[in-house]
Amino acid sequence: MGEIFAGRYELIDPIGRGGVGMVWRSWDHRRRRYVAAKVLQQSDAHTLLRFVREQALRIDHPHVLAPASWAADDDKVLFTMDLVSGGSLSHLISDYGPLPPTFVCTLLDQLLSGLSAVHAEDVVHRDIKPANILLEPTGVGRPHLRLSDFGISMRIGDPRLTETNYVLGTPGYFAPEQMLGAEVDFTSDLYAVGLVGLYLLTGQKPDSRALFEQYEHGMPAAPQGVPEPMWQVLGQLLQPDPEARFRTATGARKAVVSASEMLDTDATLEFETVEVFDHLGPLPEGFGPEGPTAAPQGQGPIASPGPAPAVPPPSSTGSFHLQPPLTAPAPAPAPAAQGIPEQPGTPPTPTPSGPTQPHPYQPAPGGGTRPYTEYQQGPYSEHGPYSQQAPQYQQAQAPAQSAAHAPPPGQQPAAPQAAGRHMPATPGAYPGQGPVPGPGPGPTPGPGPAATARKPGPPLKVALPVLIVALLCLVAGFWALSSA
Repeated sequence: MGEIFAGRYELIDPIGRGGVGMVWRSWDHRRRRYVAAKVLQQSDAHTLLRFVREQALRIDHPHVLAPASWAADDDKVLFTMDLVSGGSLSHLISDYGPLPPTFVCTLLDQLLSGLSAVHAEDVVHRDIKPANILLEPTGVGRPHLRLSDFGISMRIGDPRLTETNYVLGTPGYFAPEQMLGAEVDFTSDLYAVGLVGLYLLTGQKPDSRALFEQYEHGMPAAPQGVPEPMWQVLGQLLQPDPEARFRTATGARKAVVSASEMLDTDATLEFETVEVFDHLGPLPEGFGPEGPTAAPQGQGPIASPGPAPAVPPPSSTGSFHLQPPLTAPAPAPAPAAQGIPEQPGTPPTPTPSGPTQPHPYQPAPGGGTRPYTEYQQGPYSEHGPYSQQAPQYQQAQAPAQSAAHAPPPGQQPAAPQAAGRHMPATPGAYPGQGPVPGPGPGPTPGPGPAATARKPGPPLKVALPVLIVALLCLVAGFWALSSA
């Protein structure tokens, strides 16, 4: 298993190497998909600044492969991007040589489309070359390229990170002004697109210095193998003077589309069918199309995601679901000591031998939760078997219960018991115990004097003083009226 970076990205196998780092095929454990991870090998301030500039680029375009996320772990950093497994244009030329003109027009149209999105963000790529233009494995269908590697790209107006008279890029794909150390702009990228188109049509790496010399007396004739309509576009892209080139990628793209309409389709049939296949090869052992098939070292097996838990039916009480109450487990009986006979005491509650009804609040089989409507049908609800509304159910249960509790042959039936009590009335009901006396008749009250009925009102010793005080108040009132 590979190394897990920052607890998320599992590095599987290297698939490429750049100027400042190595590119790995990796598994993203959070998004659960394969990605390409570029791991920075150097940690100096200059390289880190370039890394920060590259990973900050966010361009969402089908023909641009920009960084998607980044992570840091101790002294290492990486950023990730989509995994493109069809190889690069360099691989395609090494497999087939010169490509059909119509096929090249399709590739240039897509490249200029992605470059227009890059330039719309005021970014100059500065390193457009066949090795940085990747392909999706589309087979013999329509090709799909993606412009990648923004390691030395620069936003217009940002400070330069290189010293004076020092040029960054790939020799052979420099614009003339770039070789002279001048400030680059969008037309420098368009010059590199012209070199790429010439490489795809001829199958040979172009010599930018020789082309510069050929333009001393104007635009030269079309090289061998380059159709004239295509050369009218490429020749203008390769003008040494930036002012004589196309000013925008959109303008160059329109010219490519017009040139493709003037190509001789019969000449294209002479070329071999181009197939873009997967260049990464099979996944190493321990990985499958859906991710790792074995756990990393030091961990247990990776559990496959099981089915989603079943959602209980809607409750009649609202948006939540009632859970059955938890019942305390019955205490385990203490084991009897050896050699001490069991003392007679209160017999345990007998277990009925017939079929029992399930408790209304018992959990459903399989660990689920019974619906709330099931609790409403319990034995103590208004619709249960013991309600006044179910006399037929009671009558049907009576014979079944009588047959279930019938005594064995040769044994007397048990006496009827009081409601709510479970006490055996026959000897031998429990092994190892004597007969248990049943409930006997209580004492009968004899005839005696009838209890004196108590009269309502306060007792006499309380009522008499109150009456005297009331009379005195009445007399005082009459006296006060008469004296007035």
